[in-house]
Amino acid sequence: MGKMRTQSAPWRAAAVLASVLLVGGVAACGNSDTGGGGTKDDGKITMGFSQVGAESGWRTANTISIKEAATAAGIELKFDDAQQKQENQIKAIRNYIQQKVDVIAFSPVVESGWDTVLKEAKDAGIPVILTDRSVDSADKSLYKTFLGSDFVKEGRLAGEWLVEQKKTASGPVNIVELQGSTGAAPANDRKKGFAEAIAANPNLKVIASQTGDFTRAGGKQVMEQFLKANPKIDVLFAHNDDMGLGALEAITAAGKVPGKDITIITIDAVKDGMQALADGKFNFIAECSPLLGPQLMDLAKKVKAGQEVPARIETEETTFTTEQAKEALPNRKY
Repeated sequence: MGKMRTQSAPWRAAAVLASVLLVGGVAACGNSDTGGGGTKDDGKITMGFSQVGAESGWRTANTISIKEAATAAGIELKFDDAQQKQENQIKAIRNYIQQKVDVIAFSPVVESGWDTVLKEAKDAGIPVILTDRSVDSADKSLYKTFLGSDFVKEGRLAGEWLVEQKKTASGPVNIVELQGSTGAAPANDRKKGFAEAIAANPNLKVIASQTGDFTRAGGKQVMEQFLKANPKIDVLFAHNDDMGLGALEAITAAGKVPGKDITIITIDAVKDGMQALADGKFNFIAECSPLLGPQLMDLAKKVKAGQEVPARIETEETTFTTEQAKEALPNRKY
């Protein structure tokens, strides 16, 4: 029996290969898997995209932008929601590698722990694009480019505005900080940029800092804790609008007037945040645009074609005061 198995092995291998090719052909006809360097590549690009989750209005707008841009660009999109878990993203990326997509793009849940799976993609010859958030890998060859905001700059802009507003303050200005998800690039960088900026005025002190996981529920819960533990809070710095919006509920419930009793600074500039700013409940927002879809699809086409792209592509953004929010709101897309 052993001898017969050995003799039939080449035939069996050929049969297995034929069945694999047949399955691959059926999948391609069903608009499931195309590309991957096959000889029958029809020129269409398949992108595997792993999204952080749906934790905020910003993230929802980002997902819509990516899906709409893929359709407009004629790119087949395989979309995965990681539900804010790194293990889910790693699993999704490995699935994309197995499916032999043309390009992998993802917004990393956290900065660390990606080298192994990114090397697997590189070894498979599949280019990777980082969107919105970067990774802390020392090996920059593991991904083609990073498209997104300068989070340190956003935090710095928020801090610089506060320094200007409080330049005449003669006593301590107590600041509480609602951080984004622990280990996430925007949380790390926004905290860093803000701290660097407010160092210009020794009166400005962060007396409490805790994660609210970028969610409204988290922002409300942590702000409630801040208010109970700290009788004097002058400023709230929230790493995104959603946490700031949740904090509004806690501040109001505590009998304080948001925007007056407590100065509120946030980052993102999604529509709900902009409305709060226009209403005077927020005082300042540093923008972080979620509309990365068109740029991402353009990059996907370039890297698939083997073209060189910049290692870092920064999105263009601005800041808003109450009056500027009132002007911008009617035409706001997100």
